[in-house]
Amino acid sequence: MASCLRLLFRQIRRPIVATNQTARCLSQAASQPEPCSEENEAVNPTFVNRNPRNLEQLALAVKDRGWKTTWPHREFYHRLEFSRTQHHVTAHVFSSSSPVPVLSCSTKEWALKKELASTRCVAACQAVGEVLAQRCQQAGITRMVYRAIPWTYRSDAVQSFRAAMKEGGITLSEPRRKYIGT
Repeated sequence: MASCLRLLFRQIRRPIVATNQTARCLSQAASQPEPCSEENEAVNPTFVNRNPRNLEQLALAVKDRGWKTTWPHREFYHRLEFSRTQHHVTAHVFSSSSPVPVLSCSTKEWALKKELASTRCVAACQAVGEVLAQRCQQAGITRMVYRAIPWTYRSDAVQSFRAAMKEGGITLSEPRRKYIGT
């Protein structure tokens, strides 16, 4: 009987040793297959551009021309509108696809108003230009169309606003649309 028990224990120990050996083999790092470079270069035939600003930054997006008799012209991606009233200075950035301003800045805002002595002077126009340029940079808009009304273009206030926008890194003209031949 003792010999039968010994044989039984030997048979039980052998599979345990075998499983320990396989566990050791599995714990080692497996070799990774080499990546194929051709898979990375494949393009999906149904690609959808989810970044609409990408084409306008490349000057490939369509600009709506509108009617030739309308003023201001509609051929732009972003348009800057600057206005002065009796009491305040405001500036808005419009997109070609929306009548609602994308960005705006005004001396009606408390943060600007508390720093200025007057909300209509040349310094106010310069402050609005600096703040709007910073907001445009944060939004990723670096080029826009600005067409001042001809009889107000030469005023010191408009010139200081334009200078502040240019110093802020904003280009006040847009590139011509590129047409790709097929």
